[in-house]
This record gives sequence, C-alpha cells and structure tokens, in this order.
Amino acid sequence: MRTRDRAGFTPFTEEVGGLGLDHPLQPREELRITSPAEADIISTVEFNYSGDLLATGDKGGRVVIFQREQESKSRPHSRGEYNVYSTFQSHEPEFDYLKSLEIEEKINKIRWLPQQNAAQFLLSTNVNSDHETYLSADDLRINLWHLEITDRSFNIVDIKPANMEELTEVITAAEFHPHQCNVFVYSSSKGTIRLCDMRSSALCDRHSKFFEEPEDPSSRSFFSEIISSISDVKFSHSGRYMMTRDYLSVKVWDLNMESRPVETHQVHEYLRSKLCSLYENDCIFDKFECCWSGSDSAIMTGSYNNFFRMFDRNTRRDVTLEASRENSKPRASLKPRKVCTGAKRKRDEISVDSLDFSKKILHTAWHPAGNVVAVAATNNLYIFQDKVN
Repeated sequence: MRTRDRAGFTPFTEEVGGLGLDHPLQPREELRITSPAEADIISTVEFNYSGDLLATGDKGGRVVIFQREQESKSRPHSRGEYNVYSTFQSHEPEFDYLKSLEIEEKINKIRWLPQQNAAQFLLSTNVNSDHETYLSADDLRINLWHLEITDRSFNIVDIKPANMEELTEVITAAEFHPHQCNVFVYSSSKGTIRLCDMRSSALCDRHSKFFEEPEDPSSRSFFSEIISSISDVKFSHSGRYMMTRDYLSVKVWDLNMESRPVETHQVHEYLRSKLCSLYENDCIFDKFECCWSGSDSAIMTGSYNNFFRMFDRNTRRDVTLEASRENSKPRASLKPRKVCTGAKRKRDEISVDSLDFSKKILHTAWHPAGNVVAVAATNNLYIFQDKVN
C-alpha cells in the first residue's frame, strides 16, 4: 500500500470482476481520499491519449496525476494499476474586485494535449483538434484561445441579451469536433444543441445546425425544463455522432440528423416519480457527465447511490454497477444492481426509496484504447479494468 499524504489519496488493489457486458471488467483499485472535506471532492477525470496517465481535478484546485504500472517479471499481476505520479496546485481562490465576485479554485475540466516530445501537457479546459486553440465557456459566452497567447482570447459566441430580464437560457457545455478544427457545438439549459462553423462567421451568433427533440405534450410537467437541460456533450471519436446527457437520459445524435436523436438510453427513469423531492433537495440540478468507449461502441454515465450505467450500442444491452468498497470482495464479480420501484422487492434489488442521493457519480472517463474506466464517486476514485484470469 502506498499513501500520498499531500493529496490525501490511499491507493489499494482489489480484485472484483465482471461488468455483465460482452467485455468483463474488474475493479482494479480504489484511490480513496481520506478526508471528506469539500475541497477533496473530485470535479473532473480524464485519461491522456495513450491511457497510461490519468488526471483528476478537485474542488480545492488540485490536480493529481496517476501513471499506469507496466507488467514486469517481478510484478506479473500489476497490469492496470495506477499509482500517484505527480500532484500540484493548479488554481487558487481569487476575488474579482471589479465585479465583486469570488472566483472559486475548482477544476472544471482537464484536457490532455497530444504528446510531441518527452513532456506531457494538460489544460483545465477543452483543446481543439488543431492542437493550437481551445475553448473556454461560461453561462453566456464562449471564447477561443491560442496556446501561445495567454493574455487575450477571441469571443466566438455571446448570448447575453441587452436586457438581462429577457435571458431565457444559458450555455451548459461546449466541445470541439475531434477532426474538423473549425466546427464546435454547445448545449443549453433548454435542452438544445447548436453546431457552429467558424468558417461562416467570426462571431458564431448563427448556428449551422440546431439539434432538438420535440417534447411529448403528454409528459409536460413543472420540472420539464429543468430535467431537459443538457449537462454534458461529447463527440464520438469518429466524429460522426455526439452524445448528450440530461437529467434522466443519455442521447446519441447523428450529426446529419437534427430532428431527433438516433438513440435514447434511460439512465434512471425510476426517479421521475421522485422529481418533487429531488427539486426540494437541489439534486435535480446535479450535472452528470458522460463518456464514450475508445471504439464508440459503448457509453457510460453516472447516477445516484454510487451507481454508474453502461450501455452497449451494438447489443442494446445495459448494466447498472455500484462503485462501493463495502460491496467489494477479493476476486469476486461486481454484480449488476437493480432498482425496484414497486412494493415487492426481490432479494438482490434495492428500493428506489433506499437510494442515497448524497452518493453520486458525476464524472467518469474511459481508457482510449482498452476496457479500463475511471469513476469518481464524490471524493473516491475507482478504476475498473478487464478481468484478469
């Protein structure tokens, strides 16, 4: 066992097998933060391009980088173990005296740059496919930056109305296309996605494509607008599709079809009857992220009770798993979990009324080439990999 006192991480190895999909995985290790302080809560997780490095950022402004151990004769079963490689303080809290606003030190995003030499570089935002420019976004604007120019940016989207009382939506996520450096998308709190082409105009106030699924009038409720807000958008590695996450579902869109998604995967539909309670405790405003497998054949996202969901796009099979130390036994299989909504509950099911909404998985990452996934459960990081026979 190794302990990294400065970061508060205590890594250990645990054999826990099978995801129940076509490629069985096993939890390889849990990197556990010993202090449950707010600053220790993980706010982003990201593999580098090779998958040999894994970076996490937290609300305290720290970045911790883990390196994957290579299998050796002296350690034949070390494949897949990630140990602390480096830790540094990326951001400090600041105060904007002009606007009288406190700027928190939380790390919102981490993006790795492709390796050009022996050095490794990462950004706490989104990098363009030309490896020179990147995006930053707030509620109302998206700015374009150049890696070599640090003192200014170029505004490419501005949705701030002349009268703030007329504001009807905010920007929730933005992402560059993985292959076309002139194309990017951004999502909104109204559940819409706009695809923009920077070749058309310097200020992309007019979108090239507009993606929105018509709402079913019969399902309209007080919470409809809140749960339709998109919390994350990700292009597939191929660049043909994009995936969006709203409160209850994950949707896959074909870039050539704007009218409706080609796939809709329900994440925790059983919570629809609990929306009133989730509104009262503010959980309905939680921002869940999503990620693609390296081959784009599967997708993953988080839920409550430390559950995370995996969907196989080819077989249409899905599974619910729990990232929990209590349910892990050496060399045992990680068993699929099921949520019961009725009065009669089977032995292996958990009642929807028993879910712990303080335990939530908001951030996940998938290895770019293999079946290794990282799951951030509040202030704990779990790593799962192919089952080793």
